[in-house]
Amino acid sequence: MVYQREIQLKTSGHREMHDLTGEVTRIVSESRVRSGVAQLFNVGSTGAIGTIEFEPGLKQDLPAVLDKLFPPSRDYGHELAWHDGNGHSHLQATMLGPALTVPIRNGGLVLGTWQQIFHLECDIKARQRVIMVTVMGE
Repeated sequence: MVYQREIQLKTSGHREMHDLTGEVTRIVSESRVRSGVAQLFNVGSTGAIGTIEFEPGLKQDLPAVLDKLFPPSRDYGHELAWHDGNGHSHLQATMLGPALTVPIRNGGLVLGTWQQIFHLECDIKARQRVIMVTVMGE
């Protein structure tokens, strides 16, 4: 069985994180899949999805570390081609990745006690994001 839904997400720009765990849990419940996987995919090249302990410290730390690894700069090849100020955004999103797969057991997501699903906006401006959630199993 395959069940698919979208999560619509409005972001305010660079470094904003959203906890998607509740919405994904709801979608898995609606699917009635008892055993399988939930796959999430950020549509777009400057947003990322992953898991983290979704707490204020880490909500600051993860984007800060990414800005140290890939700081805003006009020296990226992307900037030389497009002049849009978000070369670092593409690199940060690529490093984290646009997708995540979470197992489903007994009709629920298999996540650790302190593990939540997040979306991170890496772009420099507000975006309307679509997160595709595909639930597969039986």
